[in-house]
Amino acid sequence: MKPFIKVMKALSDPSRVKIIKALQYRSLCVCELKEALGLAQSTVSKHLKVLEEADLVSFEKDGLWVNFRINIRPDNHYARAMLEQIAPWLETDADIQKMLERLPDIDREFITRG
Repeated sequence: MKPFIKVMKALSDPSRVKIIKALQYRSLCVCELKEALGLAQSTVSKHLKVLEEADLVSFEKDGLWVNFRINIRPDNHYARAMLEQIAPWLETDADIQKMLERLPDIDREFITRG
């Protein structure tokens, strides 16, 4: 039951759901997610840790960057099922739409130079 509860708790927070929705479109680093969500970097990092522990996201280091993405093949079948289900959900939600509209203009190179 523990893996199921971890997945459900991870998806019970609106910011974590927004992270999942953003990562459906492309992999992102913490600074890009910070810009998309309008949250502190430490808060985004904490949310990512919860999502990672629930097998919903994974990360890959690329030099100085740590890129987060949807966990494509989670061993946890609850995580896999929820990722499949959530993919088409909330596309018309106003908050999700606003965030997704900002994503194309968010550039890690620009953020770190500023």
